[in-house]
Amino acid sequence: MLHDPALARAATNAPDPRPISAVSTGVGMAGLAGLITWVAIARYFHFDGSHAALVNVAACGVPMILWSVLVDKVHRRASTGIDWSRQTPWRDTLDISLTKLAGLWATWAGIALIYGTFRFYWTNQWGNYPFSMWVFGGVAPLLFVASIPYVIWLDRKLVEPCDGAWALGTWLMGTGPVDPEAIYAHLRSWAVKAFFLAFMLAIVPGGYGEFIRADWSVVLGNPVALANWLITFMFVIDVAFATVGYVLTMRPLDAHIRSANPHAQAWTAALICYPPFTLMGNGGPLDYHPGTSDWTHWFAGQPVLLAITGVVLVVLTAIYAWATIAFGLRFSNLTHRGILTHGPYAWSRHPAYLSKNLFWWIATIPVLSTGSLADAARATILMGLVAAVYYWRAKTEEKHLGADPDYQAYSAWMDRNGPVPRFFGWLSGKSPAADQNRISS
Repeated sequence: MLHDPALARAATNAPDPRPISAVSTGVGMAGLAGLITWVAIARYFHFDGSHAALVNVAACGVPMILWSVLVDKVHRRASTGIDWSRQTPWRDTLDISLTKLAGLWATWAGIALIYGTFRFYWTNQWGNYPFSMWVFGGVAPLLFVASIPYVIWLDRKLVEPCDGAWALGTWLMGTGPVDPEAIYAHLRSWAVKAFFLAFMLAIVPGGYGEFIRADWSVVLGNPVALANWLITFMFVIDVAFATVGYVLTMRPLDAHIRSANPHAQAWTAALICYPPFTLMGNGGPLDYHPGTSDWTHWFAGQPVLLAITGVVLVVLTAIYAWATIAFGLRFSNLTHRGILTHGPYAWSRHPAYLSKNLFWWIATIPVLSTGSLADAARATILMGLVAAVYYWRAKTEEKHLGADPDYQAYSAWMDRNGPVPRFFGWLSGKSPAADQNRISS
């Protein structure tokens, strides 16, 4: 007899619907439409500067906000923790709000101290970090002032207004019992936002300007140039959506951070992929580039191979960008902000990591070397280690999300239906079909 519900469904051909995604497809499409519209305007009028790059991010974010509120009505979801029918007098929550503001402002002061202390935030060694600092410097006074009415207004509607910021404020002012777990969770969430938002803003102008300034006569007259231009555009999309995600961690949009990953190994695996901790950069321990070249070198003089490879690389980068678009307002490393099940996440649990690593392997072809067989062997081994890092990242993310029943349902569905897990299951002889045949016999 079949006792497993999944196998019973398969045996009876019962429907196995994919779990509902926390984000609708329309959110990402609205953001993409806004971004493409601005890019078209910017190309026509040659708006290629850093300010125009920020407008590109806004053009991506504003349509997503409107779609989320007007169409999806995310602000009315129970997961926001907001009850809009509450009419709590502001005097009843004022003490909570003031305590929360103290914790929030202390957090921001700590982040500002970190930004001001570490020199790489004021150099261009790992990207245009001075641009990020310029943006933060301009926004900080406005954010400080706006936080006062925002917190007081929102606390009147929150079901549980005493959050991590409140716990930190309580500890700082000594006005109540200390809740270490709430404080740590609050600081982890802001650490994620502070670290990654600065990085995203630092890389916003570069790729955007390169894409806008590209010469049509060169791009359209050379398949390799066209492929590289389209790849650049995919990264412009990815960075814009990611930047929006780190900015709009807000409860009224249901885009707040439910939890930041509490596992040290998850932080280690993620941070070594980003500056200043990156191990894969030039001269880093996992730098696989010495002694290698890229696809345009190996396939030079072979127009068909160049065209095919260019198409494959554009498609892989498009999948990578698609994986970020699917997040809508919620992209963020090391956090849980709702479970995605649509778009490329209906094919794989980690489509971005998979497509990114395939891109690197195909673009570099590490088994070929411009130097020696030893260089080729080193590059291949190191690229394998880079892939292992991303596999590690994936597993730490699954460990974090695995406590959520929604993720458990999604993961189980993916095992049964996801093309990528089923393919690897088939390779290992552990596919659901194989399991069913063994049990049935």
